[in-house]
Amino acid sequence: MDVEGLTIASTELCAAAVNQLTGSQDLFTIDARRAAAAFASTKHLRIAGQRRDAFDACSGFYQTSDGWIRTHANYPHHRRALLQALRIDRPERLAESLLMVEAGDVVELITACGGIAAEVRTRAQWQATAMGQAAAAGPWVEFAMSEVSQGRLWKYSQDLAKPLRGLRVLDFTRVIAGPTSSRTLAMLGADVLRVDPPQMPELQGQYIETGFGKRSTEIDLRDLRQANTVHELLSEADVVLLGYRPGALAAHELRTQQLRERYPNLIIVELCAWGDTGPYAKRRGFDSIVQAACGIADIYRDAEGRPGALPVQALDHATGYGMAAAVVSLAAARRTQGMTGHARFSLVRTATALLEQPLPTADIEPLGQPAVRKINSTFGELTYAPPALSCGGLALDYAGPPAPYGTDEPVWR
Repeated sequence: MDVEGLTIASTELCAAAVNQLTGSQDLFTIDARRAAAAFASTKHLRIAGQRRDAFDACSGFYQTSDGWIRTHANYPHHRRALLQALRIDRPERLAESLLMVEAGDVVELITACGGIAAEVRTRAQWQATAMGQAAAAGPWVEFAMSEVSQGRLWKYSQDLAKPLRGLRVLDFTRVIAGPTSSRTLAMLGADVLRVDPPQMPELQGQYIETGFGKRSTEIDLRDLRQANTVHELLSEADVVLLGYRPGALAAHELRTQQLRERYPNLIIVELCAWGDTGPYAKRRGFDSIVQAACGIADIYRDAEGRPGALPVQALDHATGYGMAAAVVSLAAARRTQGMTGHARFSLVRTATALLEQPLPTADIEPLGQPAVRKINSTFGELTYAPPALSCGGLALDYAGPPAPYGTDEPVWR
């Protein structure tokens, strides 16, 4: 599949948005090889010289009595749900247990127990489902615009290398796509404060990979006082990034419509796995799970018929760069047109966009090892792939190492 085309298109979209904001022609550009390395950032990250395995032993493709499924058990609570659904106490029994059940039935069982799995389908099978048809409808990103009103409005920075300096971004995203977006915004100068629930800490390697240049705090939304702190932050924020399932934060007055009514100048960019329509709209999902469901894993089967995956988690990264581009474009619209807006993304729409592209015809060229960079941090020395973007011909770098997880005060600088 044309993964390179998706990589270049999404990163160039981000560069184009910054050029529009700054009023420059081609000040910000992207390098295709650095973009490829950035999309494979998990493979290149070293923490104190050690590589962190991104996937749990229970995450992967498993054969059932009538097909294949893909599981996702990287988080401890998802791993527990998977094992409980199958009534087993040891991961070693997982493959054997799944051989005795049908793919569709066990996916529903795992999902009902709070776990995450998807049946591996062909593209034709996916297109015949109600969810596949819902995923094929509409644009890659949906925008809703409204006029700004009285209240905080960010003032554009004249610092060309950091044009988002002073832009306040409250980041309610996890894993890769949303954090890739906020890492990019931080690189461009934004003050990004990431918020995580203390009862579900992020995986360390995952947090470090996308945490460059951001601050990190823990807030328990179940506690009224801490929930009020979030709304205090929102009242002074310019942007909020939302990466939870549709409706997951509604009880805490963080549903999109609630935010638009309460904070009319706020730029809202949200992401979910499956979109807000169709039978999977309320389900949890990840890049690898969407690939399995929509036909990509089937396209990448090996010679023995085992399903496969894209060479990188391209759905996550491409969506993340798209989210960053949307924030920058909406910030420009708010400054020059007196308009603010809400943008909505989903991993499944990105998958659909990739599936709709023609197959690449260029010869394959080995990428080789990227020119990695190193930085000291509280986690030890970090080795990482540089960003895809350049400014004035000079390659940009991320805005400092990741902050220690959850240790920052929930206040704006």
